[in-house]
Amino acid sequence: MTPLTFSVYGLLALLFQFLNSFGFIVLATVGLAIIFGMMGVINLAHGEFILLGVYGTALPYHAGVPLPLAMVGGVVTSTLFGVVVERTIVRRFYDRLLDSMVATWGLALVVSQLLLIAFGSSLDSISTPMGNVNYGPFSSSIYRSVFLPAVALLVLVGLYVVFTRTGFGIKARATIEDPETARAMGVDTDRMYLSTFAIGSGLAGLTGALYAPALGSITPNRGSTFLVESFVAVVVGGPSVIVGTLSAGGILSVFNATGGFFFGTFVGQMLLLLVAIVALRLLPDGITGYVDDWRQRRRAEE
Repeated sequence: MTPLTFSVYGLLALLFQFLNSFGFIVLATVGLAIIFGMMGVINLAHGEFILLGVYGTALPYHAGVPLPLAMVGGVVTSTLFGVVVERTIVRRFYDRLLDSMVATWGLALVVSQLLLIAFGSSLDSISTPMGNVNYGPFSSSIYRSVFLPAVALLVLVGLYVVFTRTGFGIKARATIEDPETARAMGVDTDRMYLSTFAIGSGLAGLTGALYAPALGSITPNRGSTFLVESFVAVVVGGPSVIVGTLSAGGILSVFNATGGFFFGTFVGQMLLLLVAIVALRLLPDGITGYVDDWRQRRRAEE
């Protein structure tokens, strides 16, 4: 194999690793970004919401349910759990950032321990569908490196349409911007909060359902795997759900994939966290916060 051929294969492998990381970060982040960006709540139980999607998929699948239907079960499980949590816990902590973090952190501990008690230390894994693509000395999962990134982009497009082109989206954004005025104009703000949290929970369940076949071992402590990267991406991206998630996912994935490809997974994770630290130092309001400030300065100059 010539050096040129190897370099082409290597670049292709790096691209697939980037897509793998991008799909994971975007799907893991988008539900948390909606709840934080639109409701002012940091849900530290977000990883456990995703984990419920994993368990809600794996248990029916091992009972004989076809995988697509089992995935629907995972989404429904997390959505219903989110509705219950919003009605009983989260609704008391809107715009109380630290209080919401403590409450949801405690909820995360409870959920992970309940899963351990109910289902043991692990569940049987689900084989990854769609097989692999082989090129030169490398091999990549079609499901993880092609299908899931494509789903991540479709989710972002769908959310953009929902929150900018529908009556529900207009009411939801009005509720977040100025709930008192929204109520005066006849918007049921209580229902908007519930619906928005349910959407964020459902997207967490979708992430868990989609990654159930790609995790390998399914254990009650896997929630932290999703929470760390999603939390970092939300902080780096800033308050805008679509632009923030997309930009943070792209930037963090470049460093994560490059470090992981050349030096191993640990270095990739370390680079991701270092980039997040630098971004927070330079852009305390995140990428979208910087963009908004830049636009305001441009308007002031004009």
